Amino acid sequence: MSHQPAADMQATSLARSIDAGEIDAEIVAPGVPTPTVSDAAHALGVSEDQIVKSLLFADRDGHNVLAVVTGSARVNRVKLATSAGFGKVKLADPDVVLACTGYPAGGTPPVGHRERLRVIVDRGVMDHEVVFGGGGAHDLLLRITPAEIVRCAAAKVDDIVE
Repeated sequence: MSHQPAADMQATSLARSIDAGEIDAEIVAPGVPTPTVSDAAHALGVSEDQIVKSLLFADRDGHNVLAVVTGSARVNRVKLATSAGFGKVKLADPDVVLACTGYPAGGTPPVGHRERLRVIVDRGVMDHEVVFGGGGAHDLLLRITPAEIVRCAAAKVDDIVE
């Protein structure tokens, strides 16, 4: 019996969703660690804006919203909260990220989460033909179109960055 780390099992879950045709995307293993947007962009030979960050925020009542923004952008928490219909929001703790999405913070993909989440994609993401987001583990990335993120996550597109 093999023991697979939780992150690897979730990355496998994402791969199964892709293989089953539920998500039109591709998991990419650049072969080098990609802990930062800059590292990921350099490893793939793309601009930092083509890398997307999937950041989970929570309000005081424990409601969550996933913000998907370009790599160089900063989430404006007021705009995000307003778009989500929440009060104030703060970045969710890593244990909440793992519990809600099924993926570790830093490897969270924009789609394929454990729980159905409210997802808001910043308009700037939509300017790209293809983007790369977390692939379910710290050494994997997901190649996907912004339109597919919106479709799979039933996401809202809005202006949520500084």
